[in-house]
Amino acid sequence: MAQKIFHKKSTGAALLNAPYLLWSLLFIAAPLAMVAVFAFTDASGHFTLSAFGGLFETEESRRMLSRVFGDSLLYALYATAICLVLAFPLAHFMANTKASTQRTLMMLIMVPMWMNFLICTYSWRTILETHGIINTFLGALHLPSLKLLNTPGAVILGMVYNYLPFMILPIYTVMARMDVSLVEAAQDLGANRLSVLRRITVPLSVPGVVSGVTMVFVPSVSTFYISQKLGGRGSLIGDLIELQFLGAANYQVGAALSMILMVIVLICMMVMRRFSDREEGAFIAEC
Repeated sequence: MAQKIFHKKSTGAALLNAPYLLWSLLFIAAPLAMVAVFAFTDASGHFTLSAFGGLFETEESRRMLSRVFGDSLLYALYATAICLVLAFPLAHFMANTKASTQRTLMMLIMVPMWMNFLICTYSWRTILETHGIINTFLGALHLPSLKLLNTPGAVILGMVYNYLPFMILPIYTVMARMDVSLVEAAQDLGANRLSVLRRITVPLSVPGVVSGVTMVFVPSVSTFYISQKLGGRGSLIGDLIELQFLGAANYQVGAALSMILMVIVLICMMVMRRFSDREEGAFIAEC
């Protein structure tokens, strides 16, 4: 009897997981397999590493790739750090306020995500351009105009604006589920607000922080539309990959660049995961 019940539960779980597995195969596994095939084969389908070798063949190409990858990682790190600095106190405030305020703030955070990503990004051009809202306001005050568009700062601003909700939501979710008795116990033992934040809230929030950092860093390091519309020219790795696939139709080189980018992202995620495990272990040992 117990075996039949277990079999029914297993069958039900398999049926519930089937749509997710099908989605993963079609839109995750299959595209990754196609990228790998293009990266390690030539136009005739034979195995080769020429696409990778061609990327580092000349000094100029090596210098260009170093600059592109360096800028992509630097912009993504800046955007991720700014999102974390903005999201953590907001998430902490949301988790510790009344339910009605939480719902209102959650709605305000989610509203920009309901609009098209391209429209949200392009709208910043009307704000930052030479005759945009900011410079018009400065002109009304008889102040000199600023060059805001087509700058690294504009690209980072676009990343922060588009990806900030992905940092707030996981941190807020972890904080909202945090055991309040731990905070109360720390306060009963004489800990002030700063000590509670440093020794209780921050360590317990690490899983949400790591999740948020991953969700912001990965799209930031591979973005291309934001840099094109707000940076003036495509100078990031996402732009170079797009150029190889859509502009030059050089699928092998584009796939090779994609593979290198995936390796870099995986390494960064492994480092963040290791940091997360270490922080959680240190918190458990301290307790």
